[in-house]
Amino acid sequence: MTFAYEQPVFRPPSEAESLILQVTIGCSHNACEFCSMYRTKRFRAKSLEQVRSDIREAHALAGDDVRRVFLADGDAMCLSAGRLSAILDALKEVFPRLQRIGIYANARDILSKTAEELAGLRERGLRLLYMGLESGDDETLAAIRKGATAGEIVEAVRRARAAGMATSVMVLIGIAGADRSLEHARASADAINAMEPNYTALLTYTPTPGSPLAERVAAGAVTLPSPRESIAEIREFVSAVTCETYFTCNHASNYVPLVGRLPRARADILASLDAALSGAIRMKPEFLRGL
Repeated sequence: MTFAYEQPVFRPPSEAESLILQVTIGCSHNACEFCSMYRTKRFRAKSLEQVRSDIREAHALAGDDVRRVFLADGDAMCLSAGRLSAILDALKEVFPRLQRIGIYANARDILSKTAEELAGLRERGLRLLYMGLESGDDETLAAIRKGATAGEIVEAVRRARAAGMATSVMVLIGIAGADRSLEHARASADAINAMEPNYTALLTYTPTPGSPLAERVAAGAVTLPSPRESIAEIREFVSAVTCETYFTCNHASNYVPLVGRLPRARADILASLDAALSGAIRMKPEFLRGL
């Protein structure tokens, strides 16, 4: 559900049925080399008065039936614990059937808050954090200007989970280029094992206009893995994940759709990947891939 937004607005696929409440505009970091999502926006936080007005407008449109809310834009978790608490309280006051609130977050957002502040946000309904690991390889993270090390992202996820929040962590297949493909896969699996997120989502990097990395790919300065190399990268990752996490690789960007709870589903997932490599399963053609 959407209403008066400053476009463009993005949300995770799993928030398709949620009320999207825009509490910040853009992304406070907005420097990741692979991302062009918020480059047309100047980052700022909406006033609490405006957010409360938006909540009242949403209630007028949807009534009491809103069960899930997603707080946009790019990393609304950067707001102070006090500001977020006020927003969460306002939502609970208006929507009596509200069950879950989700948000994009980065390592800095979480590490800047105390354990008590995180637990308080969880008690007010902030239940699910979506975080981009992108890669567990620090060399790759530095190259894409992620703004955090793998160790910092791991620590942030562990702190969020200690506060009782669920975490969904994204890894970008192909983001390290062809040269570091398997190193990236192994390091990313190591990071996932260390953080033990509830959900692990794999997307295949797709160059987007307006992003610095896309320009370097177009200029030939970066070579991306081929479709087969991307499948091999996923295979290396899945083989190395030992923690329990619900694994999804069914985004529109992926060449082969895969889902399952790791490590229990590892054998079936690897069999599907091997079938794709052998040609028994057809990979998605480029014209059908997207973000």
